[in-house]
Amino acid sequence: MPLLANFLPFLKWFKLINKETLKADAMAGLTGAVIVLPQGVAFATIAGLPPEYGLYTAMVTPVIAALFGSSYHLISGPTTAISIVVFSAISHHAEPGSPEFVSLALTLTFLAGVYQFGFGVARLGALVNFVSHTVVIGFTAGAAILIATSQIKHITGIEVPKGASFLHTWLDLFHGIGQFNIYVFTVAMATLLTALLIKKYLPRIPNLLIGMVVGSLLALFFNRYTDAIHLVGKIPAKLPPLSHPEFSLETIKMLGPEAFAVAL
Repeated sequence: MPLLANFLPFLKWFKLINKETLKADAMAGLTGAVIVLPQGVAFATIAGLPPEYGLYTAMVTPVIAALFGSSYHLISGPTTAISIVVFSAISHHAEPGSPEFVSLALTLTFLAGVYQFGFGVARLGALVNFVSHTVVIGFTAGAAILIATSQIKHITGIEVPKGASFLHTWLDLFHGIGQFNIYVFTVAMATLLTALLIKKYLPRIPNLLIGMVVGSLLALFFNRYTDAIHLVGKIPAKLPPLSHPEFSLETIKMLGPEAFAVAL
């Protein structure tokens, strides 16, 4: 049984469940689901994937991690840093949001998982202890700048070619300042300020969800007077059909280095 529990970790914690813990976990799960709704959509957009894929990742990943993960407290799901790395890795190979982009994202995810499995078998996780706090801060700050740069075109309404580099993005924004869309900017600022104010003064309320609701209502109001605001559209209410990653040698060679970066 102990040997089996090493491969099926849920056998260890399943016997610890009782009425009190189940009630607390249900409330925590509900809270997490409410918070991850706007986050999942945002992360998918950052990664260049259709919005529904952020929700799929937010639903499927925690279930698998809870059953087969080794930590009782680790939160699993999409993150901003991984999203921007995925976009950077695939955007110069395929058009963001296209079926080809989604297929390459599946292959990238699989290869990253293979790398991480190898890291786990080799017990390389201990190397994280030697990474300084300064490196982590630098990586986080760099990711934040890249994410802000990739999303500012959506805040201003200025057209920027998909897959443009960091420098070219800012050059395109500067040259396209005449396209500045006050309606889009107002919706973005209202969403951001609402989320920040709710987080500061009403921390028990899901600030991101409230911010998304306020921004959505404002966008619907503006749509009565202008067609300059593009909506996400209807999100499919069912999971996509099962499909396997593309395992051609050319694709694996192309995405291998990027998958290694994602795994790290």
